[in-house]
Amino acid sequence: MIRVVLPYPLKTLAHVDGEVELTVEGPATLGSVLDALEARYPMLKGTIRDHVTQERRPFLRYFACQEDLSLEPANVTLPDPVISGAEPLVILASIAGG
Repeated sequence: MIRVVLPYPLKTLAHVDGEVELTVEGPATLGSVLDALEARYPMLKGTIRDHVTQERRPFLRYFACQEDLSLEPANVTLPDPVISGAEPLVILASIAGG
């Protein structure tokens, strides 16, 4: 079971409180977790990744075990603590402005 922490606006959109728990088929990669998240919560499709390119949206970041995975390819295997459910994959929304 992989745990995912969503930013508040995405939790609101998906109608969830707290962390989301997902079962991922096959290898637990960043892409497969995002695929499982969008399959379970179709209203999130296009909010985390672009519909066409599947690239991360500019104001979102991915973190696992205090490591920034935002610029990693989708096929990067997640750290063992995330795969085991000991640590969550965190999707963090950033804010721009000045």
